[in-house]
Amino acid sequence: MSESIEPTGRLFLPCGSGVEPLLADEVRALLNGPRVEAQRGGVAVVDARLRDVLTLNLHSRLATRVLVELAHDAYRDERDLYELAYNVAWDAWLTPQQTIRVDVSQRGSSLQSLHFAGLRVKDAVCDALRESTGERPNVDTRDPDLPLFLHLEAEVATLYADSSGEPLFKRGWRQDTGDAPLKETLAAAMLAAAGWRGTPDAGGAFNDPCCGSGTLAIEAAQIACGMAPGGRRRFAFERQLPYQDLRTLWQQLRQQARAAEHPPAVPIFASDVAFRMVDFARRNAERAGVPHAIKLQGGDALERPAPVLPDDLPGTLMLNPPYGERIDVAGKAGRETAQQQPADAGEDFFTQLAAHWKRQYTAHPAGWTGWLLSPDRELPSRMRLKPARKVPMWNGPIECRLFRFDLVAGSLKK
Repeated sequence: MSESIEPTGRLFLPCGSGVEPLLADEVRALLNGPRVEAQRGGVAVVDARLRDVLTLNLHSRLATRVLVELAHDAYRDERDLYELAYNVAWDAWLTPQQTIRVDVSQRGSSLQSLHFAGLRVKDAVCDALRESTGERPNVDTRDPDLPLFLHLEAEVATLYADSSGEPLFKRGWRQDTGDAPLKETLAAAMLAAAGWRGTPDAGGAFNDPCCGSGTLAIEAAQIACGMAPGGRRRFAFERQLPYQDLRTLWQQLRQQARAAEHPPAVPIFASDVAFRMVDFARRNAERAGVPHAIKLQGGDALERPAPVLPDDLPGTLMLNPPYGERIDVAGKAGRETAQQQPADAGEDFFTQLAAHWKRQYTAHPAGWTGWLLSPDRELPSRMRLKPARKVPMWNGPIECRLFRFDLVAGSLKK
């Protein structure tokens, strides 16, 4: 095994903006030994082992990818990038019969063309492998055996091997989607920020009355059942040379994850005003292995009563509801404001939602906690609810806040 792929090294796990502290906590819980550092845009893992790459791909709910650092050095131009890539022992990572792809990102780089920078890295890989083996690999832009990431800062370049392949939010179960599907990693971040872990003393019961295609409820159900998020998909590392000797270990890790699954300790509810979306959510739940863990129903979020729970079991109410940049409001609020602008419809929806929460969710002895994701920072004041927390999060390009509301009697101001 060459020096560049010894079973110790540096990993980088990118994630959504604002999720870095949550991801750092998750990685520390999954790994024993490596140093974990939250950074801008992700988490670095220092002195990681190849085994850690397998573990993180299988179990991380918050990371977008697991990247293995191959080279890191100062650069001035594309010639330096060529040398950076050329000096990696590529024959230890892939054969000439396998394929590559190079993606480039930057923050503060003065290079004129990221595309040209990527081409120079591709040329370096092909030239180095041809010199060592007599043949060169091909490029596959869709499903390469070895996806590479080049990240450029102002003066320093880092080259990574992507061990994940498709991004980790693709859990392998989603086929039916609505108009504005929530990424699984964002759903997991919302649950992590709420401290919901699928037990009676860590969030209690779960309810999503605007479930869409079911992402939040399915993510919650898999957490409640102890299911590994990557247990139903394939990864790029399975085709990469450094991991071929770990095939037995990989099968053991997958079997251990499957053996750790268990029935949920708390009930999970989900509903949507569109019965078509309820059907989508049901099919997605079946592919995700959790149809038994979710009670799915149709119904308007402004009319469906709160689920009946034991007096000593608290509940978590979590919504990624409609808002202007995502999708128009449907159901009661949409019908009553059909002649108004979408923004007015949305405001009316949230006003009615707060009133519905007051009527339905404030009388439970153990209490409900409401969590609502919205890009509108002034939304709580219009709902006449005081948020107990405001967690910054990004839904794709939309900057949002995850608001927490403690739903107790008198929590809605007159």
